[in-house]
Amino acid sequence: MTTPPAVTGSALAPNYHPLPVTLATGEGSWVTDTAGRRYLDLLAGYSALNFGHRHPALVAAARAQLDRLTLTSRAFDHELLEPFAQALVGLVGPLLTGTSHLVLPMNTGAEAVETALKAARKWGYEVRGVPADRATVVVAEGNFHGRTTTIVSFSSDPDARRGFGPFTPGFVTVPYGDARRLAAAVDETTVAVLLEPVQGEQGVVVPPLDYLAAARRVCDDAGVLLVADEIQSGLGRSGATLASERFDVRPDVVTLGKALGGGILPVSAVVGRADVLEVLTAGTHGSTFGGNPLACAVGLAVIDLLTPGTLQARARALGERVGDRLDVLVDDGLLTDVRTIGLWAGVDIAPSSPGGPASGRELCERLLRRGVLAKDTHGGTIRLAPPLTIDPADLDTGLDRLADALTGP
Repeated sequence: MTTPPAVTGSALAPNYHPLPVTLATGEGSWVTDTAGRRYLDLLAGYSALNFGHRHPALVAAARAQLDRLTLTSRAFDHELLEPFAQALVGLVGPLLTGTSHLVLPMNTGAEAVETALKAARKWGYEVRGVPADRATVVVAEGNFHGRTTTIVSFSSDPDARRGFGPFTPGFVTVPYGDARRLAAAVDETTVAVLLEPVQGEQGVVVPPLDYLAAARRVCDDAGVLLVADEIQSGLGRSGATLASERFDVRPDVVTLGKALGGGILPVSAVVGRADVLEVLTAGTHGSTFGGNPLACAVGLAVIDLLTPGTLQARARALGERVGDRLDVLVDDGLLTDVRTIGLWAGVDIAPSSPGGPASGRELCERLLRRGVLAKDTHGGTIRLAPPLTIDPADLDTGLDRLADALTGP
């Protein structure tokens, strides 16, 4: 047998620029690196770890299923697939339009968005009567729905687009938060409006309070679908099961991911009106791993955690605590702006403040030296998204260290 040649340097493609830390273990809101140093995780896997690292109920569900069955492909049913779909409809269905709902399970968030786009187009042709191959979807500037070729076709982030054309047609981009421009973009070819109720990757950008309601009215008047991407904002992060609830709006279709897999494995799903998702008949869409037994076992345990509503309420209460602490830092001139909803915050640094960091990246590096994990975005912004299960004392510790990092190296 031939021995593979030794690899010099990293064998990883350089599509990420991680902070200089290598993690080895995690429990709850804390992780430990390979040198044994502990860090408070205030990023929580971009909301994939809403329930913290290795939540006992989720780990137990995964371990039990590992001893039974992990994959069948969708060529065969398995005993957890329908219970998972029923439970997810029970959790999310009452928050959507319509009286009958279906679930289409996938794996990653980008797959869920792609699935929703396909369903919306096919529904537009078969139900709305849009002429063949002319369907359009209205999207918002600053969006982040994934990094597939179709999705980056309507991204406004140059790094996400540069070098990846030609791009998929059929998308009309309007400013986020501008209901008038959104309404003007909808025409006879429109099949859906796709929005994040809160733009996470952009820096936790919360729209005007009446924006989603206005988008709902536009869709109703035109007879088109409102699709909410709740992959980051959903499943408790905003202080509600769906962030759309915070604006008293019911989408027709919602995409879920990240937290649905409990930080254990990738699990995503599209949940929507039955008359929309039923256009995806046998052979029109699929996934080998979508809805696999292990995913369904963990997903069911996630739904069990969210069903009582206590974690959502906890996120609201702790989020108010975070907002109050961050507002003080704005008043002190250490931050220029903060945006919060639930246990989720976008923090803009004040680069001119004495001793302050020059960028969001530098602030994250300072936090790392203080034993806190966070992530920068778009230059001068960092996002804070602690596990919903974080101990209040730990949260205060993290905020104390943030204040210290804003004043010195």
